[in-house]
Amino acid sequence: MSAQSDTAAPRTAAATPSRRKILTAGCIGIFVELYDNGIFAFMATALALVFFPRGDETSALVFVFAGYAVSFFVRPLGAVFFGLMGDRYGRQRMLVAVIALISVATTGLGVLPPYAAIGVVAPILLVLLRMLQGFSVGGEAAGAMTFLAEHSPEGKRGFNTSLAQIASFAALLTGTMVAFFMSPWLTEEAIDGGGFGAWAWRIPFLVAVPLGIIGFYIRKELEDTPNFQKIKAEGGLSHHPYREAFSSPEHRRALLLALFIPLMNGSGYYVLFSYMPTFLKGDRIGFSIGTALIVTASSLVAICIAIPIMGALSDRIGRKKVIAGAAVAMAIVAVPAYALIATGQVLLAVLGACTMAVVFAGHTAVIHILIVELFPTRIRYSAYGLGYNISSALFGGTAPLLMTWLIGTTGNVYMPAFYAVVTALGTLAAVSTVKDRAHEPLRDA
Repeated sequence: MSAQSDTAAPRTAAATPSRRKILTAGCIGIFVELYDNGIFAFMATALALVFFPRGDETSALVFVFAGYAVSFFVRPLGAVFFGLMGDRYGRQRMLVAVIALISVATTGLGVLPPYAAIGVVAPILLVLLRMLQGFSVGGEAAGAMTFLAEHSPEGKRGFNTSLAQIASFAALLTGTMVAFFMSPWLTEEAIDGGGFGAWAWRIPFLVAVPLGIIGFYIRKELEDTPNFQKIKAEGGLSHHPYREAFSSPEHRRALLLALFIPLMNGSGYYVLFSYMPTFLKGDRIGFSIGTALIVTASSLVAICIAIPIMGALSDRIGRKKVIAGAAVAMAIVAVPAYALIATGQVLLAVLGACTMAVVFAGHTAVIHILIVELFPTRIRYSAYGLGYNISSALFGGTAPLLMTWLIGTTGNVYMPAFYAVVTALGTLAAVSTVKDRAHEPLRDA
């Protein structure tokens, strides 16, 4: 392949879909996927009441978070499947498929009979549907971020992909607010009392259905990315992207970086946001469900404001500096921030959570575009999805379960802070070895 084919061909205005449609297609799927994924964690206490026998609330909650964690081990399978198909047949087709799949799974959760109706079959079906969600999510992040990056002009890739991360945290914020407004009906008394309270827990799952339908049709109408169309026209598609990824020393090294640079996601996304409501309303902090969700919502607003700033900054000074700076800052502020949260004072808890959120924005706004830029178009969807989703499975999905077990075993509420420090240092070590490609064109081969 010639040197000229190593970068994307120029795009004319007539041949290029509108920027708004491209961003909407990428962001709405991320929103739906992450809302559906996050609402499970926000609803953990209610799900423990509905789908498990009464008597041991702690064990039931551990089982719910185990179901949450199991879905993450299915993610790499989804990443392998959708990544392979995406590199062979196109990003756009796979993005349509993943949003349809998670919409079906989430609808299933919303109509699932409780333990009182079908016994042990209920938690089994809960976990199976959760696994189907995980399989779908495995193909979403790599596909959507690849789609946005390959459509982005030079100098805007960091900012454009960061907008999809706003969508992911806006999805968590939406889930938080839905759970907040539903909180009076998510208690044991309300669920057992019959009437509206007996089925109110279903509403947060079912509200995602129309969004999924809208996202499906928006994605269905778009063409594939210029990079993919270009190498397809030149006959440059990879028929065996995983074989190609593992046969090259450069790509094997990039896969390891895609595995370890996202370590901070475990303490940021999955502990600070997904697990936080459960942590705050535990016996040791003692917030009500509503207050716990307000603290979480405040931090989500803070991170949504900070993300595009960090994404644009990475376009100017590089991805490596922004992520490394965020890792250093997290290692410094994690314990003091959790000390504020652990006071049990609402305003101090908001301050601590928002501080960590702003620091974490430097990681989450940039991590996806950095991984996109590690791989060429031929294997990008496959390799990116595999490395990132294995990382999420090992260090992300297990985090709420691990924190629940560690705090319960040790009685130490600072366990999430210690986890944040360890994962930040791991990210710092990994990102220090990366070659920054922020100011280079995306490679096709």
